[in-house]
Amino acid sequence: MPLVSEALVIIPTYNEKENIENMVRKVFSLPADFDLLIVDDGSPDGTADIVKRLMEEFPGKLHIEERKGKLGLGTAYIHSFKWGLKRSFEYFFEMDCDFSHNPDDLIRLYAAAKDDRADVAIGSRYVKGGKVDNWPIGRILMSYFASVYVRIVLWMNIMDTTAGFKCYRRKVLETIDLDDVQFVGYAFQIEMKYRAWRKKFHLVEVPITFTDRIAGSSKMSTGIFKEAFIGVVQMRFKI
Repeated sequence: MPLVSEALVIIPTYNEKENIENMVRKVFSLPADFDLLIVDDGSPDGTADIVKRLMEEFPGKLHIEERKGKLGLGTAYIHSFKWGLKRSFEYFFEMDCDFSHNPDDLIRLYAAAKDDRADVAIGSRYVKGGKVDNWPIGRILMSYFASVYVRIVLWMNIMDTTAGFKCYRRKVLETIDLDDVQFVGYAFQIEMKYRAWRKKFHLVEVPITFTDRIAGSSKMSTGIFKEAFIGVVQMRFKI
């Protein structure tokens, strides 16, 4: 059985049968040694079954944690961080299954953390060289000004505060009290950056191109945005 790598890519899934096999094969085709953990929240479309079939092809490298029902993005990542911290992983990557995050950029985030010594490497849409493809202008403006709002409230000098494509060094996740993380939706991504920033870790933004999903359906909702809007104010005074 292959040895566990030092780098763990974490992908939460819910109804991603159109994307999951292509994503798994793409990650394992990259010129770096990654383990891949899929956290599936009881997808009724059979996403988990596809992963389990692929595990026979990638033994010891592809892993799955199955949960019953949609428990939230944040809890999926917290569960995965704890899973990985029990093992020997040094670098933890967050990314989406829908190819809105280009798997090729995993290499650049990895280099930023391992070679350039970033504690948190953030795949950023809003630094020089970053951009968004295939989003309507209204959603681009909403996302951009959400990051402006977060910077104003939290005084955190990160351009893409809501980014969900990231690499953490192990020491960041060991330092943050994962059981104290409050938010489970959109605000989770903001909270994790804020907690790392408050702990004086070195956060670096790596420009990426974010591309809207082609297959499957978006999990975004107005409730998720509402949680983030209110949650940022709560972070400012509680964290």
